Amino acid sequence: MAKGLMDFAAEAKAKVSEISTDEVDALMGNSALLLLDVREPGEVREGHIPGAINVPRGLLEAKADLTYPHREPTLEDRDQCVVVYCASGVRSLLAAATLQEMGFSDVASMAGGFAAWEAEGHEVVTESW
Repeated sequence: MAKGLMDFAAEAKAKVSEISTDEVDALMGNSALLLLDVREPGEVREGHIPGAINVPRGLLEAKADLTYPHREPTLEDRDQCVVVYCASGVRSLLAAATLQEMGFSDVASMAGGFAAWEAEGHEVVTESW
């Protein structure tokens, strides 16, 4: 039987740690934290978490590949704490699982995504990168 999006998400959820928006908020003072927004640029323009960097899910493997000439420099340290978020928490599960497969040792997905972050009243910024 063919797999659908939620099948992939369930497989990722079995491998990836999820943390709450409150836990992410508490970690934000930690200089070792990399907050990774994997939404598309149009979504990000409408608001994002302060201090996050944007690497759309579709570019993640290339941007995190140490041999790719146009990689994202903030993704070079495989031992840093990385928290991934998207709109609802599905793409971030997939992205976190991918990062684990690429050798990242401390990766989590933010449960509920940006929608939960915003609904729970956490700080949102709208400036673009």
